[in-house]
Amino acid sequence: MLPETAPPLLNVLTVDVEEYYHGVEFTAAMSRSQLRQLPSRVVPSTEDLLDLCEARGARGTFFVLGVIAQRYPRLVRTIAERGHEIASHGWDHTLVDVLGPQRFREDVRRTKRVLEQAAGQAVWGYRAPNYSIRRDTPWAFPTLWEEGYAYDSSIHPIAHDRYGFPDAPRFPHVAVSVNGADFWEVPVGTARAAGTNLPIGGGFFRLFPLRLLRGALRSINRRDRRPAVLYVHPWEFDPGQPRPAGMSFMHRFRHYVGLKGSTAKLAALLAEFAFTSIAIAFPQVRPARRLHAPSAAS
Repeated sequence: MLPETAPPLLNVLTVDVEEYYHGVEFTAAMSRSQLRQLPSRVVPSTEDLLDLCEARGARGTFFVLGVIAQRYPRLVRTIAERGHEIASHGWDHTLVDVLGPQRFREDVRRTKRVLEQAAGQAVWGYRAPNYSIRRDTPWAFPTLWEEGYAYDSSIHPIAHDRYGFPDAPRFPHVAVSVNGADFWEVPVGTARAAGTNLPIGGGFFRLFPLRLLRGALRSINRRDRRPAVLYVHPWEFDPGQPRPAGMSFMHRFRHYVGLKGSTAKLAALLAEFAFTSIAIAFPQVRPARRLHAPSAAS
């Protein structure tokens, strides 16, 4: 009799749904009035990504900005109807530490309400813009729990000049307990190489060759025996997006590197590895009895 083999792990695809100009590279180079004049491209780029997922049988968690849901509620409903989990990316990409405790509460409450109205499904997850939950925002996790969220996915266990917790756990864990209930953290995926954490999503996804990314996912699945959490943005599959003057060389490199090859790269990974949502891959993060906790500020 042949030995039984374990089924392949379900990895996690996460998508931060925002405009190409919501990143710090644009906000550092352009004024608010200039940003408002840029054309929106989030609907077609997200729909292209949805088509790619559909063709490969992949599902994921889409962290959507509140302003996107407000302007394009049909896009949010389409994401949900095509079998993906809807989660919150905050209202307008303002960083958590800039918002402060009270404005953060208002931000995540407003976003959750608008997303749930557009999607027709409960919103349990949150990801901070630019991973801006930091050691100086200890109030963020309790606030999210109080506002009805069940998990966060803002901790990136790497060393980075703008964000990162290189010594944080690499896999899902309880971030904080509030009133006896667990609030979970689902860290962004990393592979171990040469004694350090190797990032696999976002700009690193575009920068690294497919061979390295494939090896990183295999390592997480086989050596760590865990699902990998990959993250991308719809604009990373849109090489025709505007390229305004005024960006520094580093910002231009970070934003535009690898755009032309990203679609083929993701298609190859989706064909080789199985991907699903956070709520499916990690059922422990789902709220057991409550969908909405009473807010401390209500």
